[in-house]
Amino acid sequence: MAGTKILVAQGGGPTAVINQSLVGVALEARRHHGVERVYGARHGVRGIVDEDFVDLTQETSHNLELVAATPSSALGSTRDKPDAPYCHTIFEVLRAHGIAHFFYIGGNDSCDTTYIVSQEARKAGYPLRCIHIPKTIDNDLVGSDHTPGFPSAARFVAQAFAGANLDNAALPGVYIGVVMGRHAGFLTAASALGKKFPDDGPHLIYLPERAFAIDAFLEEVKTAYARFGRCVVAVSEGIHDAAGIPVLGRMAPELERDAHGNVQLSGTGALADLLCEAIRTRLGIQRVRGDTFGYLQRSFMGCVSDVDQREAREVGEKAVQFAMWGERDGSVAIRRTGFYSVDYELLALNDVAGKTRTMEDAFIAAGGTDVTDAFRLYLRPLLGSAMPDAYRLRAAPVARRSALAY
Repeated sequence: MAGTKILVAQGGGPTAVINQSLVGVALEARRHHGVERVYGARHGVRGIVDEDFVDLTQETSHNLELVAATPSSALGSTRDKPDAPYCHTIFEVLRAHGIAHFFYIGGNDSCDTTYIVSQEARKAGYPLRCIHIPKTIDNDLVGSDHTPGFPSAARFVAQAFAGANLDNAALPGVYIGVVMGRHAGFLTAASALGKKFPDDGPHLIYLPERAFAIDAFLEEVKTAYARFGRCVVAVSEGIHDAAGIPVLGRMAPELERDAHGNVQLSGTGALADLLCEAIRTRLGIQRVRGDTFGYLQRSFMGCVSDVDQREAREVGEKAVQFAMWGERDGSVAIRRTGFYSVDYELLALNDVAGKTRTMEDAFIAAGGTDVTDAFRLYLRPLLGSAMPDAYRLRAAPVARRSALAY
């Protein structure tokens, strides 16, 4: 193993804890005898193709620890979606630099890239160990109990909706919060963990795992508003109709689409605006407000789960251990082993690459506008310690005495 060189890169959307995985790789690799260099590629696979590397071997441990506690991707990221020729170029650069171990921190697309590079190395007979390290706030990687980055983003969503509920209770009306999630509703569902009292919002939760109908939505808002005198709604950006067409795409067909023809759901407040306008015009409720969380939950400082930090570090460390002591490529997965403890295993890359996990039926309540206790029990330990709490006045009424009150 003398003279071993390794390369680590970060891909896809940043998270609050992705640098924990990066530092986990760097520090764990530097502990192994015979590791000559730990390189980092700037801006993901684009940095590999451009041969834009930095030498993490020369970073001090102290500075790496400071970076680990900092949200977002320290090496930079990319939205490049490599095809087979692109991955062949990646492999050729790795071979030119004598890289023996390639670690890619990311989600579904990053796992797919890792798999293709692994296949290219195998075809060429080049001894390259390829390990995918999981990361995504969407929690949509198959084979894992949960994915690093999701717990911290979920903590943000839960706290944000707890605050929105307090605001809405003080000045009643309808509030809509649109949360990231094209296919999987885990992040939107996390809004339920902000509830404390029975009449707290969100009163309605809409997930992409269930078909959305505007008429039913308006009727459910009307019912909740009549019951509570207000209504807080959590909506996934990926809600779609029974035909699978995104609601945003049907209601606003002129919206921007990406190279794959998908409606650009993030970075726009269009869905919240459209739903708010429908409530105003068809239900006659005038105090209606909408927010789009967009990128807010990805790298928000000061709202990080300590559980998420620890596990993100450990998946990086385990990736190095699997690479150095194992004999196969793979994707690191988190397994829940108790309440609450986890273990890690290495899954085959092709069992994870290109696949999407969605919320299990057991997590979604009948009717599709709430989550079950099973989901609450699943998510609560992931949110970490010291979650803020909200309290109410024990309002003792004072008898009316003025004649004007009668």
